[in-house]
Amino acid sequence: MNTEVSPVVTVGNSPLLLFLQSASTQKATSPEGDRETWGKKIDFLLSVIGFAVDLANVWRFPYLCYKNGGGAFLIPYTLFLVIAGMPLFYMELALGQYNREGAATVWKICPIFKGVGYTVIVIALYVGFYYNVIIAWSLHYLFSSMTRELPWLKCHNAWNSANCTDPEHINGSVLGNGTYAKYKITPAAEYYERGVLHLHESKGIQDLGLPRWDLTLCLVVVVFILYFSLWKGVKSSGKVVYITATMPYIVLFVLLIRGITLPGSMEGIKAYLNIDFNRLNNLEVWIDAATQIFYSLGAGFGVLIAFSSYNKFNNNCYRDALLTSTVNCVTSFFSGFAIFSVLGYMAQKHNVRVQDVATEGAGLVFIIYPEAIATLPGSTFWAIVFFIMLLTLGIDSSMGGMEAVITGLTDDFKILKRNRKLFTFATAFGTFLVALFCVTNGGIYVLTLLDKYAAGTAILFGVLIEAIGVAWFYGVDRFSEDIERMMGFKPGLYWRLCWKFVSPAFLLFVVIASTLTSGGLKYDDYTFPYWANILGWGVAMSSMLFVPFYAIYKFFSVPGTLKEVCI
Repeated sequence: MNTEVSPVVTVGNSPLLLFLQSASTQKATSPEGDRETWGKKIDFLLSVIGFAVDLANVWRFPYLCYKNGGGAFLIPYTLFLVIAGMPLFYMELALGQYNREGAATVWKICPIFKGVGYTVIVIALYVGFYYNVIIAWSLHYLFSSMTRELPWLKCHNAWNSANCTDPEHINGSVLGNGTYAKYKITPAAEYYERGVLHLHESKGIQDLGLPRWDLTLCLVVVVFILYFSLWKGVKSSGKVVYITATMPYIVLFVLLIRGITLPGSMEGIKAYLNIDFNRLNNLEVWIDAATQIFYSLGAGFGVLIAFSSYNKFNNNCYRDALLTSTVNCVTSFFSGFAIFSVLGYMAQKHNVRVQDVATEGAGLVFIIYPEAIATLPGSTFWAIVFFIMLLTLGIDSSMGGMEAVITGLTDDFKILKRNRKLFTFATAFGTFLVALFCVTNGGIYVLTLLDKYAAGTAILFGVLIEAIGVAWFYGVDRFSEDIERMMGFKPGLYWRLCWKFVSPAFLLFVVIASTLTSGGLKYDDYTFPYWANILGWGVAMSSMLFVPFYAIYKFFSVPGTLKEVCI
């Protein structure tokens, strides 16, 4: 049971320790208490791995590795993993486990920073608005795959344009100076943009249209899956991840075995692993490695804090941090073999270079890879297997984000905790309503805007403030003592140095790099209007402003003079 912290901790008449060091009198949380815990340790591990291993592991890391020097990219990637990724991962797991609170109330350790808890909760909510839509796309493709001939194999469908060109008529000479990945008149490309998104019926973000009924139904299914996975807390979600967290590994292995049997697959793998140390002279490579390791591990979204808050008090979260962060990064690297074996096959089939078919994001998993699958014997089976993998990759990551919102707010507002099932439904239904904007004809523009601004600079800013709050205000020494109370040993000097100096410096570097490299928003050849970028920054600021506003509120709500508060 958590012991209550005195409402005012005074030094003379000073209330300083109330909101900077109020946890100095807090005792170690007892392993007993009324807080729900994971049914089994494996439930927690699979939930963390399932959250961290998401679609980006498949559609972003392999391409970044290929683009940034192949094997050479692993040098900055591994460096940032060791000096920042793992320390931040460890910090969040320990923070949640010791205090047994969600992302907001965990800041009883240093109340002036509670605003950052609300920041990450709001960001997790924003991400759910559009991430669920990507899962709905996967579900749509899964349903569409259940046919004898895949609908994106040939032209002459109702959604195809007059310019649609069958893949067998496209080769290096036809492309000229272009690349196959950008050749948007193949059946697979037109199925994605015209058959699924209906992008051709929108003139831009100012012309959204009504929600598409088929995508809306898929979105309804996704939201119901999320609700019934989360409505009973970790007792229910901890069982769902047995499927959603393990299925992608089975499918990736199966796809890899099939991929390496295809002609040209070895050329694709060679291109993926090709080592070019000269690329390390480019600052962009280091920025890509830093941002990828940060987003890949998922620190700062409040999910790790929420998940670990349901651990038993003496759980070895140090070992968990090392294990799960390593599994996540190895998965990213491994997925590249499954992806590039197929890209090598595509390159040989069309007599082009691997770089002409290599791409990232939705274009890879909804256009290039499905097109390759459509040419294989038993294509229906391979398509179903692939989209089941995408579906499970997305579901458990979305579950993690929604759990961060639910845990964070139910811990803060007891009325919500008493009505968790109703609040879970309200949260799921709320994300569904906003997500409807993303399943309109111009929905991809809304999704792109949210992806850029809702979880871009804002989440980097949030976790930077979080790291500063823990390391510099609550104090590394006090935090280390908390860990010793849980596990019987203090973190080594390396971890303490990372928390206090290296990780904040890393985050500051990523924040600055993200800001400086952020230009006007674009989707392919479409440039967003100026007002859309202003709206995007408004979305970003709506979460970030919780940090200063709550600090100001706390500052003025605590009695005492300015000198007494600030000394």
